[in-house]
Amino acid sequence: MTTETPASAPALPYGQLIPVTVHFDELDALGMLHNARYPLLAERAWLQLWQERIDWQTSGDGSAVVKELRIVYEEPVHLPGPYAVHLWIERLGTTSLTYGFRLCAADGGVTHAHGTRVVIRLDPGTLRPTSWSEQFRAVCHSLLRPAE
Repeated sequence: MTTETPASAPALPYGQLIPVTVHFDELDALGMLHNARYPLLAERAWLQLWQERIDWQTSGDGSAVVKELRIVYEEPVHLPGPYAVHLWIERLGTTSLTYGFRLCAADGGVTHAHGTRVVIRLDPGTLRPTSWSEQFRAVCHSLLRPAE
């Protein structure tokens, strides 16, 4: 079995598809991806996306806390190998951000789980909510899901 990711991600109507790998040691005793690994894979995909698009040193947007995490499990992951996380922004507030994610097949087809996560940006000195930088807001706008 190959663990190579596709050379190019399929075109999506919104958001971005980030390749991820499920490793054998992430499967539980039943041979399925452990439920706690799904949001972890989404978090790692976001970290990769942000590192590619944001200069954390100058933006100051790296301090955020989770307010809410919702996830729905649709189809178990039974095999290690290449998968993807489809990421998008649901809502961008002054100090909050709601993002959506889908753990899916590497080609973006089959959805294994989907959910949302709400984070609040904090001032690292006061630990009080503070506004996102313009640089961060610009990146978020490029990932916004169109209104339905």
